[in-house]
Amino acid sequence: MPKQVEVRMHESHLEPIEARPQSKCALICSKMFKNLLLTLTVLGVILGAVSGMLLRVASPIHPDIVMVIAFPGDILMRMLKMLILPLIISSLITGLAGLDAKSSGRLGTRAMVYYMTTTIIAAILGVILVLVIHPGNPKLKENLGEGEKNDDVSSLDAFFDLIRNLFPENLVQACFQQIQTVTKKVEVVIEEDVNATTMEGLVANITKEPQYIIKKSLQFKSGMNVLGLIGFFIAFGICMGKMGEKARLMIEFFNILNEIVMKLVIMIMWYSPFGIACLICGKIISIKDLEVVARQLGMYMVTVIIGLIIHGAIFLPSIYFVITRKNPFTFFLGIFQAWITALGTASSAGTLPVTFRCLEENLGIDKRVTRFVLPVGATINMDGTALYEAVAAIFIAQMNGVNLDPGQIITVSLTATLASVGAASIPSAGLVTMLLILTAVGLPTQDISLLVAVDWLLDRFRTSVNVVGDSYGAGIVYHMSKAELDELDAHTAKSDDIEMMTKTQSYYDDMKNHHENNSNQCVLTATDTTTASATANNSVVVDECKVHLMLTNIETCI
Repeated sequence: MPKQVEVRMHESHLEPIEARPQSKCALICSKMFKNLLLTLTVLGVILGAVSGMLLRVASPIHPDIVMVIAFPGDILMRMLKMLILPLIISSLITGLAGLDAKSSGRLGTRAMVYYMTTTIIAAILGVILVLVIHPGNPKLKENLGEGEKNDDVSSLDAFFDLIRNLFPENLVQACFQQIQTVTKKVEVVIEEDVNATTMEGLVANITKEPQYIIKKSLQFKSGMNVLGLIGFFIAFGICMGKMGEKARLMIEFFNILNEIVMKLVIMIMWYSPFGIACLICGKIISIKDLEVVARQLGMYMVTVIIGLIIHGAIFLPSIYFVITRKNPFTFFLGIFQAWITALGTASSAGTLPVTFRCLEENLGIDKRVTRFVLPVGATINMDGTALYEAVAAIFIAQMNGVNLDPGQIITVSLTATLASVGAASIPSAGLVTMLLILTAVGLPTQDISLLVAVDWLLDRFRTSVNVVGDSYGAGIVYHMSKAELDELDAHTAKSDDIEMMTKTQSYYDDMKNHHENNSNQCVLTATDTTTASATANNSVVVDECKVHLMLTNIETCI
């Protein structure tokens, strides 16, 4: 018999070692290392702006050197745009396939109400600021000169182009082209021989001057038809969600595709600080007469930037706080990476992969919400664009000495709102939408070219506000839909449990039938030996009891 050893345990009275307080410098360094990518992106923006200004002062730079400096930034934009199509497809399908039709409708309604509300607020804010600050002065036009003449654009044609692009005739073609109505002046010569008698009595033929008529035609222009792709894949995702188990394999495929794209995004993001620095530096160097333009259009730029700051830093956070009762600035810190990327790239669609990552990983927003709300928001929610276009239209009126009446001001606000909604689906969106607004109130359209010199900078600010608006919208929709999503998850889990129980019951039914067949065979083949027959019958009885108990438990669970 083994010896028993008595072991006595004694309680230790070790005092916990207190952690030494870290210095402020150490805390800052640890946070910067934790957010290394964000820190590098901010440094990239600052370094690009500072180096661009220094190189402008140094000496005139050859265009080839400017191209070499901006080349890494061009590569960054190409990589980001490369991921737009697979990201939109996979995100919309996986997001909507996880929702039922009722939930999808509610999500869409809430998102659209938010988008239209914030866009109208932005346009009204721009109108108020430009009327109060009054940056336009007729003397500016004398210094800037006359702009280039632009073709007139019909509001009806632009609206029809929007609807046509929403329903593309060729899905593959929609990946790289979209349709646009083009107007051309065609010369029509009407020859009429009119006999006229001169003073000398001779007969001469008189031909009338040629006349011009405007003909319209539909042409395909380069550029992804984002609106058409979104419309198709929204319908595709909803139909897939209705198919249930039959579409499970397809849903898994798009889920895996989405994960692959997000991994590619992470790889590209580590290159983005260098690319953004080169992009900003090259843009600043390439601007001609930057100081003169800043002096002439300085107040116009200040008006737009003040409006974007008020809308992005006051109005949008206030709306988020009123609805969710959460700290909007904590939310903004979570999307800071997306904001700084939009500031550097000036592309809402190009920033879309980063926005997905910030909302899902940093803020924990449900993927079903982000994958539905963000692609739609990046296409139609253009708060910064609406504000910018309202300011620009009234600035041009002030520069031409035109006093707009209240009806025209309201027209500018509404047209800026509607034009910004369809901006992503129109080629040369900024130019075309501005033409629509100016044409609607009878202002000269050739003055738009005078504002192009500062558009590169304002485009970055308004794009960053667009991305912030999309992000706050996703947070608001998620807050309002959280209860429905949790209920949907519970219902899905219950359905999965019932399905599993049904499969298990079917399995045990097959087992029972199998054992009954075996028992009959045992009775028929065991006639020679009574002991063997009894043994077989006893085993069948035991197995039937086990099966009966299992089925009873399953029925109780169901």
